[in-house]
Amino acid sequence: MTHLRLSLFAASLLAVVLAVPAVSQAALTEPRSQRAQSKDDGARSQNEADEMISAVVRVKMKAITGARSNSSLGSTREGTGVVIDDKGHIVTIGYIVIEADSIEVTTQDGRTLPATLVGYDHATGFGLLRSTVPLKVKPMPLGDPGQLEVRDPVMILPAGGREAATFAYVVSRRGFAGSWEYMLDSAIFTSPPTLQWAGAALVDRDGKLVGVGSLLVRDTVEPGSPLPGNMFVPVDILKPILSDLIAKGRRAGSPRPWLGLATEAAQGRLFVTRVSPDSPADRAGIRAGDILLGVGAESVKTHEELYRKLWSIGPAGVDVPLRVLQGADMRDVKVRSIDRFEYFKEKPTY
Repeated sequence: MTHLRLSLFAASLLAVVLAVPAVSQAALTEPRSQRAQSKDDGARSQNEADEMISAVVRVKMKAITGARSNSSLGSTREGTGVVIDDKGHIVTIGYIVIEADSIEVTTQDGRTLPATLVGYDHATGFGLLRSTVPLKVKPMPLGDPGQLEVRDPVMILPAGGREAATFAYVVSRRGFAGSWEYMLDSAIFTSPPTLQWAGAALVDRDGKLVGVGSLLVRDTVEPGSPLPGNMFVPVDILKPILSDLIAKGRRAGSPRPWLGLATEAAQGRLFVTRVSPDSPADRAGIRAGDILLGVGAESVKTHEELYRKLWSIGPAGVDVPLRVLQGADMRDVKVRSIDRFEYFKEKPTY
């Protein structure tokens, strides 16, 4: 049944999106009126595919001088964005555009236009842009990721038009915890992988946007079971905050506490692999190579345990008690957390 669903999905979309002709012997012998109707249907499908692809744009960014994210992400970045409304708002993955000095988007017909960063949300990872001039493309509607099931076929659309489009399967729907104080309760994992994942559109069988590309991963099914693919951030967690991002640049409510730690779980412990320069953790004396044993008196062994305990203490600005092993010495350290927005540098307005 799975292969049948994929073949039907591919037959309808692959033919129009990748412009693969599909003419059967029966079609050659059918009455002229039916052939004319089939031709009209094919043209209509081609137009619909062209409209869908036109919503996908290339995003190029140049970071401000001295941007803190340059050391890990580079001073110039490139990826994909998807136009989601008639006002020119473009959703992408936030790490492409954070700390931007300039942003430009290139449409499928080759127009390169300036854009601005409208909003960013660290909790989800979404970035929201807006073109400074009308894009004149049909927006891609937001779909319902909750309807996706494991083994469902999906289409991945990075910038680059028909030639860049690929098909994949949904291989799991599960939580994801990253090393950089980032966690999703439910992410979409697909395989086989695309190498153009950053901001790529994940499209369901109805031609709707259900996810935005975030990562290339080794274990899509479950941690520790190698099957390479991609992780997509589902758009259902964008919908509740979209109006806030447009109006205020960020979600409403108190921000989570942020420490500036990157950790890796191994052998039942959390090893500090990186400390962001001049972050709260850095100022508290935590260093790469330390072992994070607990939050207060509660031990932590996984990213999920760490983040849930950290975020339950209070909003950004709260003192976070950490128990750290530095060499042979165990230390209890209080780290004054901040809002991660405070850490990023802003483009000068003068």
